[in-house]
Amino acid sequence: MTGAPIRVLVVDDHTLFRRGLKALLDGDERFTVVGEAGDAGEAQRQAAALQPDVILLDNHLPGVNGVDALAGLREVAPEARVLMLTVSEDESDLAAALRGGARGYLLKTADSDLLASAIERAMQGASTISPEMTGKLVNAFQTLRAGADAAEPAVDADPIHSLSPREQQILSHIARGASNKEIARALDIAETTVKIHVQHILRKLKLSSRVQAAVYAAARTG
Repeated sequence: MTGAPIRVLVVDDHTLFRRGLKALLDGDERFTVVGEAGDAGEAQRQAAALQPDVILLDNHLPGVNGVDALAGLREVAPEARVLMLTVSEDESDLAAALRGGARGYLLKTADSDLLASAIERAMQGASTISPEMTGKLVNAFQTLRAGADAAEPAVDADPIHSLSPREQQILSHIARGASNKEIARALDIAETTVKIHVQHILRKLKLSSRVQAAVYAAARTG
């Protein structure tokens, strides 16, 4: 391993689950659990104080659900990547998480390899959705777009046509969950070039995250 371990904050109201997750991650040299929280308020205080790299966030928390806590967590720890880790297979929860800026949505049935990969991919700017939830991505996207359409009128019914051929190519890689580094390698271009293209794609499609871009592409091909 090279570099410092990824610093993780675990947010879950079940003490035994938190302890088990902490033991699992601390046993892997790639990660270190820097804090734990059992509710949204404590999570926000811990995130502000610790500034973790990644926050593993349960949705079913006492008082305030995890998806409703996303905005506060992102405000106090803007550099942290938030991964939902939940039992909820509800597409409305998935849509709310994506709308709130979560970098991934994992079910608690995920194995340790998928969880580790998701944490690492979040650090690389990529996103991970549990395989069981991929079939609900299109519905989640439709929920996202419905909210956006209600907020502001659509100027272009097909904004994908505003993308250049290269941007459409990169969007297809994003839809498959590729990181900037992986896209750069596949297309034989610089990673910084990929980053610029991704920024242009999000602006043109009026989206705010790579996850939303992946969902958008899934809706177009689904």
